[in-house]
Amino acid sequence: MNNFGTRELDVVVVGAGQAGLSSAYHLRRSGLEPDRDFVVLDHAPRAGGAWQYRWPSLTYGKVHGMHALPGMELAGADPGRPSSAVIGEYFDAYERRFDLRVHRPVEVSAVREGHEGRLLVETSEGTYATRTLISATGTWDRPFWPRYPGQEIFRGRQLHTADYPGPGEFSGQRVIVVGGGASGTQHLMEIADVAAATFWVTRRPPVFREGPFGEDEGRAAVALVEERVRQGLPPRSVVSVTGLPLTEAVRDARERGVLDRIEMFDRITPTGVAWDDGRTVDADVILWATGFRAAVEHLTPLRLREPGGGIKLDGTQVVRDERIHLVGYGPSASTIGANRAGRAAVRSLKRLLDRTGDPEPAPVAV
Repeated sequence: MNNFGTRELDVVVVGAGQAGLSSAYHLRRSGLEPDRDFVVLDHAPRAGGAWQYRWPSLTYGKVHGMHALPGMELAGADPGRPSSAVIGEYFDAYERRFDLRVHRPVEVSAVREGHEGRLLVETSEGTYATRTLISATGTWDRPFWPRYPGQEIFRGRQLHTADYPGPGEFSGQRVIVVGGGASGTQHLMEIADVAAATFWVTRRPPVFREGPFGEDEGRAAVALVEERVRQGLPPRSVVSVTGLPLTEAVRDARERGVLDRIEMFDRITPTGVAWDDGRTVDADVILWATGFRAAVEHLTPLRLREPGGGIKLDGTQVVRDERIHLVGYGPSASTIGANRAGRAAVRSLKRLLDRTGDPEPAPVAV
């Protein structure tokens, strides 16, 4: 439904997860006013970003490295409550405290070149003509499903981490979990307690990280991801270069054989999976914990991708178009990275706006 004609703004923020809210906070601090100078658009039905879709058994105590949004700590959370509820409530309180006025649910279908240097943001509530854009859409909406021969003839159930309901639905079943990341190990450790059997299949041997992981290690890991983005390659997740933390729960699962990895199968059969050397495994469920890709399809009309398949960035700024910043993309996909990237993007955009447009109002305290 088109609720208005084309509205002109200085900044449109697409997405209200950690990266989008951090960006909105810094826009407010810079003196820009919601619904007058900028707008935050979110397609989700309520506050919480991708966290609102996490499975109920992922309690807040199991979340690794949730960094508070700028200006407001998350304090006193019950570690036994679902992370979807804890973080959803926190994001909702944050939006209200800083009066960010997020528009939801609003679908952004495309961003195109407009007139007089503006970008046209086409949405389910109308079109915005904006001088600049912060795309903070994350990855949750683009689950990655690998393709293997025979996938369409499997008679059991196939699902992705994005649809994972928790361990209860797998009671008494034989479950193959595909993927060597954090989600795959979490799924396995839960499902193994109720399933008839579990099998862990990965393309590469998983790497478990022992010892402390401090700021120096974190910076080194982010630098590796950032280098790919600088080269215009599709970003990899930070965990892909940090390895999996060897917690007590993981140690116990390894000792019990839950995390005994099998190399990737060659094809899928009606009743399970098979390898070319003759091995087979029968299964009722294949759970694809194979990660996500950046949700940037709305930017397709602008042709921002490089020959390597990614979008080249200088910090958060798209190299091909200084009006556009990607926050929560590649090296800024972590919660602390999203906060820093939101601040950096706003500083850069403010310089651009001040250089090319009308004087901005004085900064306000939030």
